[in-house]
Amino acid sequence: MKRTHTIISGRVQGVAFRASTRGKAIALNLTGWVKNLREGSVEAIFEGEDDHIEIMRRWCEHGPPLARVTGVDSSDEDYTGEFTEFTILYRG
Repeated sequence: MKRTHTIISGRVQGVAFRASTRGKAIALNLTGWVKNLREGSVEAIFEGEDDHIEIMRRWCEHGPPLARVTGVDSSDEDYTGEFTEFTILYRG
């Protein structure tokens, strides 16, 4: 099992990036979360099978059809198993 922390930059807000990320993560049986950052990027934590994490990383390089991804910064972290589902976090 693996965990990765990912920041996706570009035109990634206002294009259904979070909802599409959640749908893809659920399809891959991943847990974690995704949220918008104030500066315009999207941040996500993914946990699950190694090969499913890799598929998700590759998907983040282009995202949904209206997105224009200019960068993906992923770093592996220690797997925790702390999540039971994949959710969208909303900033307050």
